[in-house]
Amino acid sequence: MSFTWPLDPQDLFVERYPQMTLGLPVDEVDAVRAAVTEMWPDRPGGWVYEWSALAARHAEAGRHRLAAQAYGWAKFPSLADDPKRTALARQVEQYALAAPGFPVEFERRTLTVPYRGGEATLPIHLIAAPGLPADAPVVLASGGVDSWKTDLHGMWEQLAFALPARLLLFDLAGTGETAHLPMTPDGGAEVIAGLVSFARAAGNGKVGHFGISMGGYYSARSGLTGAVDASVVLGGPVERSFAPGRGFAFGMDGIVGNALGFDAMPSTAEREEAFAAFDLRPLLDQDANGPMLVVNGTEDVHVPLDDTLVFEGRRDTRVELIPDTGHCAISRFGEAMAVIAPWLKDTLIG
Repeated sequence: MSFTWPLDPQDLFVERYPQMTLGLPVDEVDAVRAAVTEMWPDRPGGWVYEWSALAARHAEAGRHRLAAQAYGWAKFPSLADDPKRTALARQVEQYALAAPGFPVEFERRTLTVPYRGGEATLPIHLIAAPGLPADAPVVLASGGVDSWKTDLHGMWEQLAFALPARLLLFDLAGTGETAHLPMTPDGGAEVIAGLVSFARAAGNGKVGHFGISMGGYYSARSGLTGAVDASVVLGGPVERSFAPGRGFAFGMDGIVGNALGFDAMPSTAEREEAFAAFDLRPLLDQDANGPMLVVNGTEDVHVPLDDTLVFEGRRDTRVELIPDTGHCAISRFGEAMAVIAPWLKDTLIG
């Protein structure tokens, strides 16, 4: 199920420009920004059309990594219609063509995990610094509702070189290549539990979980329940984000509605009913957590500051707020990684 919704594409450029220019040349992003006049139609001036045109030029020139990045923005922010789903398929194709040139060890696999009394399959990526021993720890890692495993490859490479651990990259239920499973608190957590089980057997038994944005919601669950040996929550919503009456910015209401499995924009009552089940207060009231690191920017427009500060004072928990930056500290991401990578290394390796 999916739906489109009224959305000014220029609003997305305002918010995501720093993220766009992490993986693509500034002049190319600026050219697409100038050309885009509407969000959903697949025609000149349309978001998916203009980003796909840039991606096709890179693909034809053999620049497959850049093509994958551009197709990633073409399918952004949600798989709301067929052109977006086509863009995702082309992104995966170009990413696979780029893989032999990655400076890291890379493997794409399909895993089957327990899900709601049956099984679910999902593609994962395993990456590591060259020569990493097979018996190294494994760190699960994911983005959120609109930035997925393939989109964030540059970040994962950086982390792989900083850690003596193998990264297991996946898309959350309701997103990316796992969009066939609706995003629910328990269903999404069940998929991750299956990945944790695989990771424990695949490495030396130690497992970390690094979640970004909505991925941070699930890494917070993993940490609060003690299901993993180290949990990093970067910009994760945990409690106040799901409270009645909260607003959304930059099209996030439609992005979240699609991830939750609605086939039309949910009403306020429908959204609040769905959100109520995500509230992690019952787990926050317990004392079962493993080691946790919780990080965000002080100026986040999506996740209230309280969802980071609520972790202050907990046992085995470190909280870091990065000033003068927003959701997931994206404009000062180097500072966030300078905290995250050493903490993961020390916690998993000692």
